[in-house]
Amino acid sequence: MTSLPSRTGGSGFRAFLIVWSGQVLSMTGSAMSQFALSIWAYEKTGLATSLAMVEFFFQGAMIVATPMAGVWVDRWNRKLTMMLSDLLAVSATIGILVLYRLGYLAIWHLYVAGVINGIGQAFQWPAYSAAITQMVPKEQYARAGGLMSLAESGAVILAPILAGLLIGAIRVDGILLIDILTFGFAFGALLAITVPSPVPQVRQQEPMVRQMTFGFRYIASRTPLLSLLIIYAVTNFVASIGFPTLTPMVLARTGNDAGALATVQSAAGIGGVLGGLRMGVWGGPRHRILGILLGSTINFGVMGLIVVLGRSPLWWAAGFLIGECLGGMVNGLSQSIWQVKVPVEIQGRVFASRRLLSSIIAPLGLVISGPLADRVFEPAMAGNGWLPRVAAPFAGTGPGTGMALLFFLCCMLGSLASLAGFTMPAVRNLETLIPDNDTTEPLLVGTEDCEKGREQGIAP
Repeated sequence: MTSLPSRTGGSGFRAFLIVWSGQVLSMTGSAMSQFALSIWAYEKTGLATSLAMVEFFFQGAMIVATPMAGVWVDRWNRKLTMMLSDLLAVSATIGILVLYRLGYLAIWHLYVAGVINGIGQAFQWPAYSAAITQMVPKEQYARAGGLMSLAESGAVILAPILAGLLIGAIRVDGILLIDILTFGFAFGALLAITVPSPVPQVRQQEPMVRQMTFGFRYIASRTPLLSLLIIYAVTNFVASIGFPTLTPMVLARTGNDAGALATVQSAAGIGGVLGGLRMGVWGGPRHRILGILLGSTINFGVMGLIVVLGRSPLWWAAGFLIGECLGGMVNGLSQSIWQVKVPVEIQGRVFASRRLLSSIIAPLGLVISGPLADRVFEPAMAGNGWLPRVAAPFAGTGPGTGMALLFFLCCMLGSLASLAGFTMPAVRNLETLIPDNDTTEPLLVGTEDCEKGREQGIAP
């Protein structure tokens, strides 16, 4: 049997921690910008649609760019790919800052920035995920995944607090400047480490369309992975409808209280940090897929119930603390499964396809989220029809009630979709049905080699 390439490449967990620390600072700066710009946009328009559309343009651009990104992540130096992606993202922030300072910033500028960030993220995420697989030993994948989730959640904790304290003194432009400065730390962290690139497995003579669809064909030929992604797609879709309403819901029910919004968002971050820390120390349950399904089911259920039943920011904060604690664990477990099961040489294309498939219908949810909140649920709950009579006893009344009810319904659908995974043998038994990536021959990806690979059971 041909020997497999090293998974650590001489970089090790220490190199991962250096990159991770830079990402913590950069994510915090970006989250501060998002917090400040969300308040600016809602005060300017008073509509949930405006915030949902920013996410729509981000997701749409990411989906369009993802197939090509996966090919180039497997061709290029992955460290360089991450650096260029960071540069693209910070250029959008600089543009927003200049427009704000000149007094020309408009909502549509945020849509353009969303497109730029989406393209950058299409390259950044598969490159970052594949690089971690090379830097970290296999037995540390779940811990690394937990720390990645912790970084995201830590940013959610710090950003609302810092932005809420500073925005009155330094305004939106000051927050944007902090975001730009934190980018420098992430860029410097990447300069300080080495990310070895695997031997390229993309044949230059292979038609580009075939290269771009390789990840889809790989996943489609493995029913357990495809089934899991279908569950992801459903939960991401309902989340894309419900979650954009959270910021306007909190602001509407608290009289545009930025402190209340910061409390809820920070609590969500604390929950994510606790979940990530637990994964970083524990490493996750033996049967990771069961942890994913059960954690996701409870996560959606708890958040939906507490948001709709709660009447104050403290209640909402409690719901998100519990929910995101489970979410941090689920994210770490999910990432580790894909890192263990997919050969490192093709993770760029497979991870890019994985992300696209799991989020391809999310933009539709983002498009309908704002109109559902602004034109259906909010007016309905403000009237005297059947919906207020049925929902008011547990959802309450007043501005923001319709958005809270919409969020609750979306969470219940997400919980049911996750629960359905227990009824699917291909999903329940994924870890035994799909062999680990260090127990098979390296994947062959040329046209002739794919025919040979199919005979060996290692290629789509």
